[in-house]
Amino acid sequence: MAKHEGEERLSIPWDSVSNGEYVPPPPTPLIREASRRAMLMADESARRLGMSRRRFLSTLPGAAVSLLALSACANEERAASGSSTTTGGTFTLPPESTLDPDAAASVLSGEEFIMDVQCHLLEYDLTKPANEDKPFIGQVFPQSGCGDDDPRSCFSIEHFMDEMFLKSDTSFVVLSAIPIPSLLNPFNIEVMEETIRVIKGLCQDERVLAHGHAMPNFGDPEKSFDEMRAMRDDHDIAAWKVYTHLPATLGFSFDDRDTSAPQVGQDFLDVVEEIGPPIVCVHKGFAGVGGGSPEFASPADIGPAAVDHPELSFVVYHSGYDLDPDESGVYSDETRDVGVNRLISTILDHGLEPNSNVYAELGSTWFNLMRRPDLAAHTLGKLLKYVGEDRVVWGTDSIWYGTPQPAIQAFRAFEISPEYQERYGYPALTQEAKAKILGINSALLYGVEPEVVPCPFTRDELQEFRVSLPAPRPYGPGTVAEIEDLIRMHGGFI
Repeated sequence: MAKHEGEERLSIPWDSVSNGEYVPPPPTPLIREASRRAMLMADESARRLGMSRRRFLSTLPGAAVSLLALSACANEERAASGSSTTTGGTFTLPPESTLDPDAAASVLSGEEFIMDVQCHLLEYDLTKPANEDKPFIGQVFPQSGCGDDDPRSCFSIEHFMDEMFLKSDTSFVVLSAIPIPSLLNPFNIEVMEETIRVIKGLCQDERVLAHGHAMPNFGDPEKSFDEMRAMRDDHDIAAWKVYTHLPATLGFSFDDRDTSAPQVGQDFLDVVEEIGPPIVCVHKGFAGVGGGSPEFASPADIGPAAVDHPELSFVVYHSGYDLDPDESGVYSDETRDVGVNRLISTILDHGLEPNSNVYAELGSTWFNLMRRPDLAAHTLGKLLKYVGEDRVVWGTDSIWYGTPQPAIQAFRAFEISPEYQERYGYPALTQEAKAKILGINSALLYGVEPEVVPCPFTRDELQEFRVSLPAPRPYGPGTVAEIEDLIRMHGGFI
């Protein structure tokens, strides 16, 4: 959630919020106690350092207290259950990091190349009043509380650059499409290209890639495929983004297993092979909100698609994570059809070795997992073991959550315990593995140089540069009929 002026918040807050694709679970007793204890720790550290608590919470030691409080509470919760005194996952920092900025920086800061492959923004024509009868797409997202007079502006290019490049250590981003038909979409390819121009103009380099949005299950498939060919000819896209589960009435799978569903999956993959680029990014998981189909949000079709199309790379967004209350974390025959385990199952069932042509992406998944250290250890451990250390990639689903910096810091500090490594055969989450996940794997996938080059700019410089661009055209729906189409086509979510 965005930080409002006058409001004290933990540097790494444990709020239950959503990207709009799921109902956030209520805070657990663990989270409530960790938040309470972190504030007490912040009081003590701020007093000893001679600063206000508000000031302390904006420092690296302020971030350290959030992580150490959660780790301590998780250890106590596990011990109280009688199972063990050691958590499966933990945040490891020097004890002095709650007072010493250098000690906190030794873990929470870094010089890794960070490539975020799931980023979003929304660019509205703010000269037109918002439709009071219909909420705009971003209204349900936490970022809408950024404090601007018009909440639609909270998702603009300006805010995106602030959150990604000024407030976080992110080096490179991929603009990932959202499931709205292009004529109604406030984040269509033209908006992506304007974002690329703005960032290139200010940063003097290329640090943004864009997805082409494919919707083969809407209308005439052949027309959709022709639109894909035209987009490939007219725009510099780096991959294809597709949602197989929206809306529920038109969900499809890559292997066309359900003959009652649109039979477009195989043809879509054939077209991608024909025109390139050979990267398919697909939403899998999080099907509870928005009229989507849980059946087609399952990654069960990834295995057969990857075997039948070995020249394509399949990036499974969210890794199939689904906030399922039955999610146990441990992979077994009993849990093979739950959450991320579905991705593991389809990989195993179709004989795919680790580090094949299937990638697991962590957008929104890590945001939720970092509140549940043991489940985080299971999930990351399984992905490293079965998908492969070279095939887990970093994404955050920002700008929906504001800056991704808290998620980055938490990931830097996270470890899979030796106990879980021994018991379940999980690899260690080493610094090398973290560097691969945070950026190296995606750099190799997309063929970019993993260079860490800061992009310093001020808001005034950003505004001045944007004035030099051609006047933007409005992208949002302008009629009642378009709004109704938008609601229908997006499964009733908007």
